[in-house]
Amino acid sequence: MFLQLLINAVSAASVYMLVAFGFSLIYSTARFFHFAHAAMFVAGAYFAYALNAGAGCPLFISILIAVPLTALLGCLVDMYIYRPLRHKGSSSLIMLLASFGIYIVLQNAVSMLFSDDTKSLGAGNIETGFPVLGARITFIQLMTLLASITLLIILWGFMRRTKTGLALRAVANDPELANAVGLNSDRVILRAFAIGSILAGVAGILFALDVNMSPTMGMSALMMGIVAVIIGGVGSTPGVALGALLLGMAQHLGVWKISSQWQDAIAFVILLAFLLIKPEGLLGKKIRKAMV
Repeated sequence: MFLQLLINAVSAASVYMLVAFGFSLIYSTARFFHFAHAAMFVAGAYFAYALNAGAGCPLFISILIAVPLTALLGCLVDMYIYRPLRHKGSSSLIMLLASFGIYIVLQNAVSMLFSDDTKSLGAGNIETGFPVLGARITFIQLMTLLASITLLIILWGFMRRTKTGLALRAVANDPELANAVGLNSDRVILRAFAIGSILAGVAGILFALDVNMSPTMGMSALMMGIVAVIIGGVGSTPGVALGALLLGMAQHLGVWKISSQWQDAIAFVILLAFLLIKPEGLLGKKIRKAMV
């Protein structure tokens, strides 16, 4: 029983991790809470579903096409909504409200196109999984774990070894100084939205393959991703990974003793505890000023 809960916790943490990485990257560079990130989570899954069930593409090809389509959607949101607001000097509160509006519009667009019914991505067959010391791990859970670890390693190397990664870190640390030395902050932020949307899209697809999907699934995943970011520390890649793992374990091991309906409550109790005791997170740095 314990091992099965642990496997389920790690699988959930892998999804939280991808959502959290994307959200943290966008937040660090654009400096506001991009709540429409939840819509990118949904978009990835529904792009794959439309291509697979609607256009008849093989599932693997549908996923390969859906991921860049999600990145394109994230870029369009930044180019045509967030960028004009930034150029007008809009506050972080205005950006936050705009992100809520974008999320609501995109979620309702998905509902109108696909209905609110739960959909299944792929064949929809129930997997019994592979036996592991008395527990079972499904192929989708294994793939989710491997995909999240692979993307974590790629992202960590990308942020430290490439010019784009260094530019993203520069804008995140000091956007005014980055502009002063010749970096185009709009272009850098656009790349952050592309990468962040890719991570959210992949997370949404993996989630849909495991437990099916609905137009409203994005906000819950985003909330868990934000909690993981705060637990681990904004801007810390290892910290976000650790925060997601701790959150997943706390939720799934917590329901061992209490009802599963308390999973979200467990997450937010942990969030409140960290905000009160260690607001910078496990591996984050103390900040002088918090932004909405």
